[in-house]
Amino acid sequence: MSQLEFIAPDPNLCTEEEISQLVHTFYARARRDPSLGPIFEAHVVDWDAHFVQMINFWSMKLRGTSHFRGAPMPKHVALPGLNAQLFERWLQLFRQTTSEMGNPILQFNADMLAYHIGTRLWQRYQMERYPDREMVELSQM
Repeated sequence: MSQLEFIAPDPNLCTEEEISQLVHTFYARARRDPSLGPIFEAHVVDWDAHFVQMINFWSMKLRGTSHFRGAPMPKHVALPGLNAQLFERWLQLFRQTTSEMGNPILQFNADMLAYHIGTRLWQRYQMERYPDREMVELSQM
């Protein structure tokens, strides 16, 4: 098997249906998760709108569409009590979801993007919330 390469965004990487499946399956898992579920349930008030936003976000990141409008960084930084373990659990559930989709190119690219996004969100969260503490890195994929 040849080495996979990062190619996102690319409209041929996956379909919109695969992105919808990814988002819905991942959030079903995250909402049932004992550590992540309560956070999502406390802060997402309209799940249908959230799904639309997340599908548009991942469609932009993976396929290069221009449907997403939003600023995820401030929303995440505003959440109280986040830690590295929560970001790592988010990544673990995300990778579990992509691994079951049967599209290795989507899996590789989505996992790479999720790790990059999660790392940036966690770094920014620490800078904003804990400016006097030493930065804690997320575990590698």
